[in-house]
Formats: sequence, structure tokens, C-alpha cells
Amino acid sequence: MKVKDKTVVVTGGGNGIGRELVLNLLDRGARVAAVDLNEAALNETVSLAGGNAGRLSVHILNITDFKAVAKLPEEVIAIHGSVDGLINNAGIIQPFVRLKDLNFEVAEKVMDVNFFGTLYMVKAFLAHLRNRPEAHIVNVSSMGGFLPVPGQCVYGASKAAVKMLTEGLYAGLMGTAIRVSIVFPGAIATEITRNSGVEAPGSGSADAGSSKFNPMPPADAAKEIIEGIEKDKVRILVGKDSRFLNILYRISPGYATRFISRQMKSLLPE
Repeated sequence: MKVKDKTVVVTGGGNGIGRELVLNLLDRGARVAAVDLNEAALNETVSLAGGNAGRLSVHILNITDFKAVAKLPEEVIAIHGSVDGLINNAGIIQPFVRLKDLNFEVAEKVMDVNFFGTLYMVKAFLAHLRNRPEAHIVNVSSMGGFLPVPGQCVYGASKAAVKMLTEGLYAGLMGTAIRVSIVFPGAIATEITRNSGVEAPGSGSADAGSSKFNPMPPADAAKEIIEGIEKDKVRILVGKDSRFLNILYRISPGYATRFISRQMKSLLPE
């Protein structure tokens, strides 16, 4: 789906990849509804949009609140007139600890944001997207959704759930005007650790994995994602590390698991 003159909803639009998706979409002539829990971050996105801000609306929303999410489509349509695309980008990670040390409250929060937040958004917008001549749903999983990362067991499970949800959605929407894409970012230079309220051991407030992999700037990641959308790609692998490990894991899951475990060992306390 070409994004020019389309209305696209982006979750996590206040920072990182989400903010860059918003700005890139606006630069390409789209109308955008940016969704985030952080009002100050959304206001900064508006400021960065500059002359494109007239095509941008912001929506302060907790995507784990099912009732609030259910009201969002009508709010967006009241402003922009229609909805053509949905990018479920918002997500959090867990503390870098072994499963035995992860409490259930944290595990439930990770699943609520990453999986159920995505599910709520898809369910809320699906009927509206079905009424469009063409539409696109994009769910952001993770490299950790197909490859186990030490200290991120539940995070990986949540992103694997997003992967299977998206693939099932793709199968169910075959023959309709709705395209579906699943995104697998590798190491991206965002503040996901800080925004998730956790800290990666040995890396201060830096993004998870940045000490071991050369992280991609979020603007470059957003560009790859939107180019994938415009080419109607089903799978969008973002970054050389994601593409490399995707191939390696398909060839030898055991070797790939041992490889990533060695690379990320320093992030997990003994």
C-alpha cells in the first residue's frame, strides 16, 4: 500500500522507531494518528513534525485498556475522515533476569503491552479497515520473536505470540483488500530499556544489545519498515543482524541459539 494520502495509526509514536515512523509517513504525504501513553513525548513528536504537523493528530492512550482502545477508531476517523493503515509498534522489554527471578506482575505487564495491546488495536480497527479500498496492518515483533535471547524469555514469548497472531491474520485475510506485514527489528538504537523501566546490566541506560551489536538508527529502521509496507512485504526483517540471524536460525536453530547466547552473555547476571 502506498502511504501517500492515506491515514495511518502508529502506536508508540512518542519516541524511538514509532516517532520515526510518524515523521517518515508525514514526509511521504500520509495523515498520521500517533498513539502513546506519554503526552510530553507526543508533543515533542508534533514539534519535530514541523510543517507537516497539520496532518498529524496525537492520542494519549494506554493500549492495554481495552475500552479506551475500542473508542480510538471513531476519534481518529472524526479527525482524519478514514483509517487506511495500522502500525502496532509499541512494546516493552522485561528486566534482564532468568525466568526464576522474574515475578508474575512484570511478566503479565510485558504480555499485556506487547501481545494484548496489539490484539486490542487490531480488533478495534479491523472492521474499519475492511471498508477501505485498500488497507494495511503492520505488527512489530522482534528478532527475539524467532530467536531466544538470554534474560528475555517472556519478552520473546510475547513477540513470538505477535508473530503467530500476525501470520494467522495474514492467512485469514487472504483474498481481501487488507495486506498484513510482520516486522522483525534487530538491534535498534532506541531507549526501550528506559521506557520499559529496566536497565541492561553493564550497559547503563543504553538499549539492549547495543554493546554487542552495532545498532541501527531508528530513522533507518522506520525507512525500511515503510519501504516494506509500500512493497506489500509479508515479512520485514530490519537490520543486518536480524536478516543474518533469521537465516542462521532456519539453517540450525541449535547453533543460532548458542551463538546469540554467547554474544549476549554479559547482559545476564550469573
